Amino acid sequence: MPQPTAYDTHSDAILTSISVAYMNNQTSYIADKVFPLIEVDKQSDKYYTYNKGDWMRDEAAKRAPASESAGGGYGVNTQSYMADVFAFHKDVDDQTRANTDNPLQPDREAALFVLQRMLLRRELQWVADFFTTGIWGTDSTPSSLWSDYTNSDPIEDIETGKQTILGVTGFLPNTLVVGYQAFRKLKHHPDVIDRFKYTSSSNITPEILARLFEIDRILVCNAIKNTGAEGATDAFSFINGKHALLCYVAPSPGLLTPSAGYTFAWKGVSDGLGYSIGTTSFRIPEKRVDRIESQMAWDNKVVGADLGYFFNGAVA
Repeated sequence: MPQPTAYDTHSDAILTSISVAYMNNQTSYIADKVFPLIEVDKQSDKYYTYNKGDWMRDEAAKRAPASESAGGGYGVNTQSYMADVFAFHKDVDDQTRANTDNPLQPDREAALFVLQRMLLRRELQWVADFFTTGIWGTDSTPSSLWSDYTNSDPIEDIETGKQTILGVTGFLPNTLVVGYQAFRKLKHHPDVIDRFKYTSSSNITPEILARLFEIDRILVCNAIKNTGAEGATDAFSFINGKHALLCYVAPSPGLLTPSAGYTFAWKGVSDGLGYSIGTTSFRIPEKRVDRIESQMAWDNKVVGADLGYFFNGAVA
């Protein structure tokens, strides 16, 4: 055997051009994309709501000569929000930083790490506040799940949801939020494919589905979470489950503007960034560490429950 060998002349070293870290792509999160964001200066406050029925009651009448016109009024109430503060940090100590090999970058990695934690918490909170039963005007599980390609009719189910919302609010839904598992079954459903087989060879995308359902947009929730404790076996699952939410979302917030939901974001704790996550670094001298910390405050509010129609467990 020739000497020296290749193993004698080379010692394995750390590559400086790549490293591997698993994290959700920021585009996988939808919590900041569904409902209008209201940036507020105070942690808590109130906003006005008007009685829906008062605006849709037929009370105008013929007017006889020299008589008063028919008249009426509307009720006004107030609702409140309370923006809870969420935060997370990671410390980078001087000894670890000084002893770190290339290409590790402790400060940059810490910033990405805490940002991911905050994005995950914001997404999970959105699901708890908006993407479950007992919240919207209608909860419905399709009589035949959309994964049952023989018997289900997702197009008609969506039409039923649209008519239900329109019939009690006067607004046609313009947004459909679906978990990835539901979207996967929808885009391969024979009824959906049949609508396009003679007109398009393109893959079924959220934009194509939106045109089919005659709504403005479809948002697909792709993010995953690990429910396994540190040191235990990892247990990954989709954050948003097998559900779908059909709703009307105000194109932009404003006075006298209904919307299924709003998110109130307090600028006071996010470095003035509102719904953007504020990240700062500060020294803790007694520990000889730099703390990388992110925080923000928000309150997800259902402001028009009758503007939402929730499909619970739409697929198997």
